[in-house]
Amino acid sequence: MTDGWNGYQPGRPAGQQAPGPLPSSPAPSYPVSPGPMPSPYAAPPGSVPASPWWSDALGDPWRDPHAPAAVVLPPGPTGAAEPERVVDPNAPRPPGNRSVLVVAVVSALLAGLLGGSLGYAFAARNGVGGGTALGGNGATPPAAANRPPDSLAGVAARLLPSVVTVRVASSEGSSLGSGFVVSADGYVITNDHVVEGGGTKTYTAVFSDGSVASAKLVGQDPESDIAVIKLAREGLTPIEFGDSDTIAVGDPVLAIGSPLALANTVTSGIVSAVDRTIQAGDPGGPVRYYAAIQTDAAVNQGNSGGPLVDGGGRVIGVNAVIKSVSADDQTAGNIGLAFAIPINQAKRVAQDIIDTGKARRTVIGAKVTNGRTTGTGVRLDTVEPGGPAESAGLRAGDIVTRIDRHPLEESTDLIALVRKYAPGAVVTVEYRRGTETQTASVTLAADAQ
Repeated sequence: MTDGWNGYQPGRPAGQQAPGPLPSSPAPSYPVSPGPMPSPYAAPPGSVPASPWWSDALGDPWRDPHAPAAVVLPPGPTGAAEPERVVDPNAPRPPGNRSVLVVAVVSALLAGLLGGSLGYAFAARNGVGGGTALGGNGATPPAAANRPPDSLAGVAARLLPSVVTVRVASSEGSSLGSGFVVSADGYVITNDHVVEGGGTKTYTAVFSDGSVASAKLVGQDPESDIAVIKLAREGLTPIEFGDSDTIAVGDPVLAIGSPLALANTVTSGIVSAVDRTIQAGDPGGPVRYYAAIQTDAAVNQGNSGGPLVDGGGRVIGVNAVIKSVSADDQTAGNIGLAFAIPINQAKRVAQDIIDTGKARRTVIGAKVTNGRTTGTGVRLDTVEPGGPAESAGLRAGDIVTRIDRHPLEESTDLIALVRKYAPGAVVTVEYRRGTETQTASVTLAADAQ
């Protein structure tokens, strides 16, 4: 069988037959040859073929394996053109993309080795992986004593030496509360309910550094819940007083004391309300009235008598009462509702105790109906002759609706707000008589007792 071209030889005119069939040859074995062998299909010397090899000649399985890998055309008439070269499709191709791939892989390996080396060097320098140190080498935080004075830490560090844990021991048991130094010679303000009770008592104060000083009771005022003790130590640093009349809701505050016997505890919060009227006291004991500062700073049993301070470290109140969902004092705890006696009132009462041994009580010279009245305001049941209310023109039956723009809803509001002021203070009272609303300026006085 032939491929149909065995009768055609390049350079032979069409229609002429070949002299005879080509001799058969064994299957090609592609030996290495010392050089090209002449092709039986080569054109006679001097002749010009009508066309080059057919397009798939190189892929012809019957082609002579010793034939050249390309067909060279004779030069054109001018002799200037370079011969056209036809590349054998079976010949090996140049590397091309393979070289690019190899370069990319080698580059990635080198980059990985370099990155790993640098990472190891940094880790070793920072102590990681060496088994000797943990953590980074960031900026060293300042020591507690070097905190900015106006920071919370700075305020706490400055005030803790002036806050004490008050311990009271007697044959009936012992109790614990808080207090704060208000003079260099050892006077300390605390709550009356911290030092109250019968029997012979001994008082001690424990400072933030653990040192202990004995103390004696100077005096107490059960209705205002303020007491003063005197330490057997001098050269102390008193706490700075603020002005409780200038605070506002939202001001930041700190509460310092010994809640649940955890001495030197500092908690933070804000002023939640001002002039929050509170009536407190144990059954059978004195009834206490507060126009208090409300705060959400965490306050618990043991905080009583400790200071509530503003962001500048000035005391603005004496922590005294908490509200709790538990009616049992032993299980009551902080729920974000704590109340402090305004420092302006506490300071005045403490000064009276130090100077005279007892405190004056501020009054308006009238008695009021307990609880709420119809509508808003507090009804005056009786007005004392010659007292502050009568002198200002008030009469029994009048309904007081406001004191210095503070609305009144029940008798507790009137009593607590009046006792917040010092004797001799002048307040504006708004009241209703019949259908008319009137105002009067009332000069408050001290109780005769």
